[in-house]
Amino acid sequence: MTCMNDPFPGPRPREVRPGEHPAWDEALALVNRDLAALLPGRGPLRLLAVPSDADVEWEPPEHVYVALPDGRWHGNHLDHASQTDPADALASVADAAQDTVLECLWQVWPVCVEHRLGMHPGQDDDRVVWECAGGREPQDPAHVRTIGELG
Repeated sequence: MTCMNDPFPGPRPREVRPGEHPAWDEALALVNRDLAALLPGRGPLRLLAVPSDADVEWEPPEHVYVALPDGRWHGNHLDHASQTDPADALASVADAAQDTVLECLWQVWPVCVEHRLGMHPGQDDDRVVWECAGGREPQDPAHVRTIGELG
């Protein structure tokens, strides 16, 4: 799949208004904090809504994606049900943000400063974190960093 930028012949994607999806807004603010810390100058990610092509009542009328400042995105849309739980919203947004940065900028993000490995969203107790697999030696174990606190 390629990085998407308005591939639809019908209605165009639109920027999601602040407050329209509060759980995703809060999650994106945390993810953008980490983006600014590790990739300064890239600009904040944003939410874009793309009309759904399905005309079924269980499908939302729009799908929301995490996009670069220029409107490009990659990957799956955010799970509409994730908005009901802040941790689910954060995990969904972090995963989508990572896909967009990786595929559109061709850059691994976030990278663990200790091990120089890509980190991935995960769960640690009751918080959503970036997980690092750790080093190759047993004394250099895996570790986690809270999303929004890199840098």
